[in-house]
Amino acid sequence: MQTTTLSFANIHDHGELFANFMRERHQSFIVQKEWDLPQAMGMEYDQYDTPASRWIAVHEFGEVLAGIRLTPTTNRCGIYSYMIRDAQRGLLGTIPSDLLYEDAPIDPNIWETSRVFVNHKVPDRSRNRVRLQLAGALTKSARELGASHILALTMGVWPRMFRLCKLEATAAGPVLEIDGDKTQVVSIDLSNKLH
Repeated sequence: MQTTTLSFANIHDHGELFANFMRERHQSFIVQKEWDLPQAMGMEYDQYDTPASRWIAVHEFGEVLAGIRLTPTTNRCGIYSYMIRDAQRGLLGTIPSDLLYEDAPIDPNIWETSRVFVNHKVPDRSRNRVRLQLAGALTKSARELGASHILALTMGVWPRMFRLCKLEATAAGPVLEIDGDKTQVVSIDLSNKLH
């Protein structure tokens, strides 16, 4: 099992990995969860997939097992910034605006994670190992990008997984039900993960 952090600067170095990553997002969010999201050529995408973002893939033998997107909270693209902030500003009808206890930050040291998925074909016995691999790669990539904190829109299992990875995670908003999933914004402190 490998992890790769993809960016617009390096996707050409990794063959079909980025396309496979976006195809697996399509499978996870459009096929499995039946979310109404933009798609093209069997790939899911949205307004936050810009050159400012990074995509972390856990993969093996060409198959993407899990993934996550990292976006700086300083990002701007037209009227959009990053998913959590835009939801709070009422720009996203599918995510409630009361998802945070405080105003969404705009800070070069804080990055957002979104579009977290684990491939539905990963057996139950391997899912925690894949999640731990993804969390470790997320921590490493975020620190390399200068992040001291991550703001994550996550499913209920992720706070527990962050604790297993020895990451300090605290609730940054209430537990909400979004499309049938218990979801919460979590703030992850990476300051003790300096390399």
